[in-house]
Amino acid sequence: MNRSLLFLVASLLVSLSGCHKDNRVRTLKLGHGLDVNHSVHKAMVFMSDRLEERSGGKMLMEVYPSQQLGTERQCLELLQIGSLDMTKVSAAVMENFSPKMKVFGLPFLFRDKDHAFKVMDGKIGKELLSDGERFWLKGLCYYDSGSRSFYTKERPVNTPDDLEGLKIRVMESVTSMDMVRSLGGSPTPISWGELYTALQQGVVDGAENNPPSFYLSHHYEVCKYYSLDEHTTLPDVLLIGTKTWNRLTDTEQEWLQEAAWESAAYQRKLWVESELEALEEVQKAGVTIIRPDKAAFKMKAEKVYDGYKNDPEIYQLIQQIEAVK
Repeated sequence: MNRSLLFLVASLLVSLSGCHKDNRVRTLKLGHGLDVNHSVHKAMVFMSDRLEERSGGKMLMEVYPSQQLGTERQCLELLQIGSLDMTKVSAAVMENFSPKMKVFGLPFLFRDKDHAFKVMDGKIGKELLSDGERFWLKGLCYYDSGSRSFYTKERPVNTPDDLEGLKIRVMESVTSMDMVRSLGGSPTPISWGELYTALQQGVVDGAENNPPSFYLSHHYEVCKYYSLDEHTTLPDVLLIGTKTWNRLTDTEQEWLQEAAWESAAYQRKLWVESELEALEEVQKAGVTIIRPDKAAFKMKAEKVYDGYKNDPEIYQLIQQIEAVK
C-alpha cells in the first residue's frame, strides 16, 4: 500500500473509535475482503455476537467486509502497525509472513477433509498459528476454505496436459506458482479484486479457487469450465495484530479466543451448504462441471515435493502431517 494512503486509512480507523467506545467497552475492528454472503463473513458476525455475549457487553466487534478497509495485504499491514485489530487472509498469503504456512499450499497434501481438520485442530495447526507472531500477526483459528480447483474460459481441463500454455491466475504465493507450474500452466499473480476484469480482457485464461469463491465472485459469468481436481486445501486464517492482542487482559483474550473457536465450528457447517449451493448455481448458469482423474494431477505435482527435500524444516513438517491419522 502507498505509505501516504496507509497513513490516511490508519488515521481514519483510529478516529472512528480508538478501540473503545467508552472506558468500559472495548471495540475491535475486523476488516476482510469477502462478500457478505460468504460463510466466513457469516461466521465472523456469529463471532461478534458470541464475543458480546461472553463478555456481557464489555467487548464488541465491528466487521467490515468486501475490502472496505483494504485488500488482504493492506489489512495485514494495518494489523502490523496496530491501526486495525483483526483480519482474515488465505494461508497462501500468510506464507510471506509465516514461512511454515507454505506447507498448506502444497498440492494433494491431505488425504481428505478429515485429515485436514485433524492437522489444523491439532498440535501442528496451533504451532503454525503462532508462527507469525514475530511479524506482529497472531493466528486465532482456521476457517474452512474447501479445496481449490481450476476454472477456465476457452477450453476444459480434463488432464494436466490441458493446462499447457494457459495463463492461470494465482495468489502472491511462491508455493501457488510452483504448483501451477508443475502441472504445466503459466502462473500469473493478480489481486482478487482485479481478477474478474483480467479474465474478461484475456489477461489470464483462467484461475483456481473453491466453489463458493467461484460463484460469489461471478467469475462463472466469464469462465464456463470448472474442473474439480481439488489440488490444494488452503484454509483461511483469522488473525489479530499482536499490538492489539497484547493490549487485551487475560480475560479478554480468553473471551476472544473462545468466540473465534466457536465461529470456526459454525463456519464449517455453513461451508458444506455453501459448496453444494455454489456448484448447483454455476451449473444453472451454464458452467460445465468436470470431475477429472485426480491421480494424473497428483502424479505430475509430485515434483513440487522434491524441491523441499533440501529444506529440512518444511520437509519434516510434511512428514509430520502425513503421519497424522
